[in-house]
This record gives sequence, C-alpha cells and structure tokens, in this order.
Amino acid sequence: MVLLRQLLGDVLRQLRLRQGRTLREVSAAARVSLGYLSEVERGQKEASSELLAAICKALGVPLSHVLREVSDLLALAELQAEPVMAGAPQHERISETIPASPVPDSPEAIAGDAFRGDMVAA
Repeated sequence: MVLLRQLLGDVLRQLRLRQGRTLREVSAAARVSLGYLSEVERGQKEASSELLAAICKALGVPLSHVLREVSDLLALAELQAEPVMAGAPQHERISETIPASPVPDSPEAIAGDAFRGDMVAA
C-alpha cells in the first residue's frame, strides 16, 4: 500500500533536487527544522497544510502543483495495485473484458427488425 505522505515526500524531494538546493537551504527558507523537513521528504512525518504551504513557497512552486503531482502518482500506484473499480460488483468492473460484437458488412446483414431503412439519415 502506498502512503500519501511517502508520495508527497518524494515529490517535494524531487522538486528540491531539480532546483539543486540543499535541505538546509529549503528548511531555512521555509522556517522549519532541517530534521523535520528531512522526515517529511522521507515520508516519515505527516506535514500540516501550513507546513506544506511554507515548503512550497520556499521552493517557489504552487501547492496545487505539488498536490497534482502527488495525485497523479497516487492514481498510477492504485492502478498498478488493483483493477479499476475493484470494490464494485463484478458486473460493473471496468477491468473486465467485454466481448466485441462483429460489425455487419451491410445493412442487409442485420437480421430481423433491428434495421429500418426509413431511419437512415439522408
């Protein structure tokens, strides 16, 4: 099971590393202890919304951008872990394969009342 705090920490660490910044620089700019920021990046601590906002501001990245990246990673992790809509009843699951119906070659190939020539658009 993937934890949200681990994904959030990964995203924050990647953003910091892409900028070539150290934990010390970002922790000073965010006014949070270096040890605490390190624990957040390693997914060991849950960051409050205030702390996340301060870290994002220190990184110069909107919080919405960070949360979007985390959301995308979480969606991928969920898809890899179990089929889509796994909790749904068997007949509603998206991951089931639906047998394909053969496409008729012509209107005449459709049997019975299914085809009415007067319903064809001109």
